[in-house]
Amino acid sequence: MTSDVVVVAERIAESGLERLHAAGFTVRDCSGLSRAELLAHVGDAKALIVRSSTAVDRELLSAASELQVVARAGVGLDNVDLECATERGVLVANAPESNVLSAAEHTMGLILALARNVPQAHRSLIEGRWERSKWEGVELAGKTLAICGLGRIGSLVARRAKAFDLHVVGYDPYITPDRARELGVELVSLGEAVAQADFLTIHLPRTTETINMIDLALLRTAKPSLRVINVARGGIINEGDLHTALREGVIAGAALDVFSTEPLTKSDLYGLENVVVTPHLGASTVEAQDRAGVAAADMVCLALCGEFVPFAVNSGIGKVAETTKPFIALAERLGHVFASYLDGLPDQLEVTAQGEIGAYSPDPIAIAAITGLLGRLSDRRVSAVNAMATAQDLGVKVLVSAAGASNQGDYLNLVMLRSGQHSMAATLSGRRRQARIVMIDDHITDVPPARHLLVIKNNNQPGAIGRVTTVLGSAGINISNMGVGNTEEAGSAMMCIATDTKVGDAVIADLQRLDGISDVKRVEG
Repeated sequence: MTSDVVVVAERIAESGLERLHAAGFTVRDCSGLSRAELLAHVGDAKALIVRSSTAVDRELLSAASELQVVARAGVGLDNVDLECATERGVLVANAPESNVLSAAEHTMGLILALARNVPQAHRSLIEGRWERSKWEGVELAGKTLAICGLGRIGSLVARRAKAFDLHVVGYDPYITPDRARELGVELVSLGEAVAQADFLTIHLPRTTETINMIDLALLRTAKPSLRVINVARGGIINEGDLHTALREGVIAGAALDVFSTEPLTKSDLYGLENVVVTPHLGASTVEAQDRAGVAAADMVCLALCGEFVPFAVNSGIGKVAETTKPFIALAERLGHVFASYLDGLPDQLEVTAQGEIGAYSPDPIAIAAITGLLGRLSDRRVSAVNAMATAQDLGVKVLVSAAGASNQGDYLNLVMLRSGQHSMAATLSGRRRQARIVMIDDHITDVPPARHLLVIKNNNQPGAIGRVTTVLGSAGINISNMGVGNTEEAGSAMMCIATDTKVGDAVIADLQRLDGISDVKRVEG
C-alpha cells in the first residue's frame, strides 16, 4: 500500500475513483473547492486529476512541489501549461480515446439539428406557434460535408457521414493520401474545403496556427448554403466574424458546442435564429465520462508506479513498441545503479539497446536510463519529461545506439550503459522477467540490481572468494546473492555481491587490504 496523495480537482466517474482507492493511494477529493482552497491542498500531492475547468498553470505547479503527474480526464489540454510542467519534470497525460465516439455522435446530432432546424422548431411549438413553413430544412443526401481534421473524431464523423449519402472532403495537412482513401475522403486544401462545402465541421486542436482559422474573409468564399459546426475547441472560428457572416446571410447557419471563452451564457450569436448552441456537451455522455475517469486513474497509477504511461503528451518518449516496454523500467533502474558506481557526473554516457529490442527505436530506453542516472547524481528533479534536456544542461553528452544482436550471446535482449572505463548491462530473465545485472566493466556476472551491492575486482587466483566472504561473515554481513566473472584480460576477475545490509566503511577498508584485491566499490541500488 502507498500513502501517495492524489488530488482530484474536478469530479470524475466513480469507477475512476475506485481504481485509485484499489491501488492504495490517498485520494483527496477537491472538486467544488475554490482556487485558493485547491492551492492549499496540492502541496503534498504526487498526482493531480483535472478536467477542463482547472487551470494547471505556473502558480498551481509551483504550489504542488511534490507533483509527478497531471492526468486530464478528457482530451484537450488548453488548461495545462505544458511548458512549465515539462520544465518542472511533471508528466502530463490525457485520455485521448475516452470521448471520441461521443464527440462524433454529437457532431452528427448537430448536423441533423442544424439541417432540420430542430431546436428552433421545438422552441416555437412549445411557445404556442405551429410554424411548419418557417422551419423548412434541407436534406443531407447529395450534399458535401467538409471535415477539417481527420484524426480520431474526424475519421468517425467521416464514416457516419457516408451513411447519410454525404460527399465527404477533408482538410488535414498531416494525413496521408492512403489513409484518406481508406476513409473515402477526398483531400483538399482549406480554401477548397470551405468553397465546396454545404456543411463544414471542425475537428482540430486549438493551437497558435488554428486560432481564428475560420474568419470572415474565408467565409466570404463559401456558398450561401454553408452551415458550420464546431465540436472541437472554441476560438478556431472567429465568433465575431461568424456573427457577421450569419447576420448578413454570407452563410446559412452554425452549430456550436464550444466557445472561445467558457462558460459563456451571453453572446450575440445566441440571438440569431440560424444558430444552434450547446454548452460543451461533446464528451458529456455517461460512457465517455466513465472512460475518461478510468483512463485518468490508470495514467496516475502507471506514472506513480514507475511504469510506462502510454498517453503521456510531454514525456519525449513517444510511441513505444510492445517488445521495448518491459525494458523501460529496467533501463531506469540500471541508470540509477550505474550512477552509484560512477565517481560523479559523467561527461558522456553511451546507451545501447541490443538484441530484439535493438530492432526498435532506442530513444525510450535512453530517456529512462538518463532519468535514473541523473535522478541520483543531480540535485534537480528529473523525470522522463525533462531528462534529456537536463542532461544537456548539465553537460552530459548522451550517445544512443541500437544493435540487432547482443554481444553477450546468452541474452536475447540487453540494455548497456558505458561511461569512460566503466560499463554495466542488464536484462530481464526467465518467465517472470526478473531484472538481472549481467555485466560490469566487461566482466560477466549475474545478480539482481539489489539495494546493497559490492563490486570487488581481484586477481584471478584461488582463495580470493574465501577471503572476501570471511571478512563479510565476521562483520555479520549476510550475502543474499553473488556473481563471479572473468574477462578476456588475463588474470582479471570480479565478484558482484548482493548483501542484506549496507556494508560500512570499516568493512570496505578491511576488504581493500586483502591480498589480491585491486578495487572495492559499494553500489547502492
